Amino acid sequence: MFEQDYIMRLIKEMVRAILKLLFGVDTQAPTMELLEDAQQRQTLESLYDLVDAGRIEEAENQVYELTEDSDPGSLGVAVLFYSYLNDKTDSFLAEHHFSREEVKQGLKDIATQYGLGEMASVFLQ
Repeated sequence: MFEQDYIMRLIKEMVRAILKLLFGVDTQAPTMELLEDAQQRQTLESLYDLVDAGRIEEAENQVYELTEDSDPGSLGVAVLFYSYLNDKTDSFLAEHHFSREEVKQGLKDIATQYGLGEMASVFLQ
């Protein structure tokens, strides 16, 4: 339990740091309104819907496809996706065959892909 809470805090701080770099916004509660592009907001909303339906792996695969070309705008979508996923309860994640550790690793992988691997290593140890 305490380990999961610790991982959640690490993920929140990593998300917060990336959003501060990306958007110049320091927020404890990141929302899709940070995305200026309507298409990106729509994409993120569909990812949220997949998560809520328990199709987390499918949603994560879409995030990886979206970020394949390392488009900077897609990083915002990916970070907000992992933030949303991190806000889910441990029981929700477990029920849908996902773990807090996978959330952490996914965010770390995306950060590394965008050249933020060293920062991710600091936050996500």
